[in-house]
Amino acid sequence: MGVGAFMEPLVVVTLLFGGTWVNRNTRYRIFDRSRNHTSSRSTSPDGSVESGRSSPRSSASLLDGYRASSPSLLAEQVPHWRKREVRVFGFRKEVVSPNTRRFEDYFLSRLLQKFPFLVEAWYWALIYWVYQLGRAFTALTLVDETVDVARQHALTLIHIEQRLHIFHELDIQHWFLQHPFLLHWTNRIYSFIHIPGTILFLVWLFYYTTTRNHLDLPLPNKPLGEANGSPAGPRLYAARRRTMAVCNLLAFIVFTLWPCMPPRLLSDPNVPGAVGKEARAFGFVDTVHGAEGESSVWTQNKFCNQYAAMPSLHFGYSLLIGLTIASIPLAPQHRRSRSFALPLLRLRVRMPAPRRLACLAIGVAYPTIILIAIIATANHFILDAVAGACVCGLAWTGNRVLLNLLPVEDYFLWCVRIHKPERRALFLEGEDEEGSSWETETARGKGALFQ
Repeated sequence: MGVGAFMEPLVVVTLLFGGTWVNRNTRYRIFDRSRNHTSSRSTSPDGSVESGRSSPRSSASLLDGYRASSPSLLAEQVPHWRKREVRVFGFRKEVVSPNTRRFEDYFLSRLLQKFPFLVEAWYWALIYWVYQLGRAFTALTLVDETVDVARQHALTLIHIEQRLHIFHELDIQHWFLQHPFLLHWTNRIYSFIHIPGTILFLVWLFYYTTTRNHLDLPLPNKPLGEANGSPAGPRLYAARRRTMAVCNLLAFIVFTLWPCMPPRLLSDPNVPGAVGKEARAFGFVDTVHGAEGESSVWTQNKFCNQYAAMPSLHFGYSLLIGLTIASIPLAPQHRRSRSFALPLLRLRVRMPAPRRLACLAIGVAYPTIILIAIIATANHFILDAVAGACVCGLAWTGNRVLLNLLPVEDYFLWCVRIHKPERRALFLEGEDEEGSSWETETARGKGALFQ
């Protein structure tokens, strides 16, 4: 395992703490309550909401006016209960849950107000470790019959790919085996990019959709009162975070009901009979976990379920990240296209803005590199990647189902006496992924709640 035993966890912790610092609220003081409440009371002169498009500064003041004028009056003004809507297959019902704003002045609540990305670190840890504990449970309860079934399922996938003429895993791995330098770095990509790359993506997406849209937050290269992050806002970030959670849930269901052995384990010399002979005949090589491999602490331990190859979350996550980066709405100043004249053809060609081209390049390159890595290292079949893409698509379109858990979260936060900060950001134009107008929300004096 080598350096990967401590380097990758160190990178993960560094990214989480770095993301917390980069996305901090620079104007908020944890131990200066009077200043925080004074700055939050600034409103428009008449306190009214103008119709039409509001200016950034007046809208920011209006949002700040939602807070109480003093901490002593806050507990009296805030109701103890709030209403949440639960939606299941078109069925809608309002439920009542605790309103945690009464704990807004508690220390942990103020700590989250100062460092809102701590909430995201908690969400990520919860999603990841619940998924890993599920995998660990299945790994510790494995029996020989399950291993035999997983091997048979892997052979079934090979037979399907052969009939579909897409069984190219051996050709790809053989090519990389002939180029040791590329294989060495491919092993590293498979072992060390998946989790750190996902966290880096979440840090960047939170910064670009949420932090840079705070009109009252001074940031580098951003004049005070100007929103120049992605106009999609916090809702896009929250949707992608929920998508990852649903991906984990769907993947856990699939590999629990249909265990599948990765190609690298088919070459086990201790498997007797015709099945073992057929499996070894393909000649897959475990390049990651061998003597010269680059295995990670996350992929080589007794709690890791080795028979969860279907679907491939390596590819599912990378596809989610790639599609988000490639299609993310850009700030107006970053999406100006350019046109070039072709005199010989008497045509003018319009090229996308440089930042859009960069987003497209990264959005295509990242999942492509991960796809090559999972196949070249014999950790997944092509159909595993297809299943990962399907899981990503289902989670992308159905991630709102997790909003039904908000009442549960309210009760949890009430038990621990914490108020989660409601991240509000203002938008000047456009529509979010669900079609609601940001301009309308701004005109009404509302922000996109970070939920």
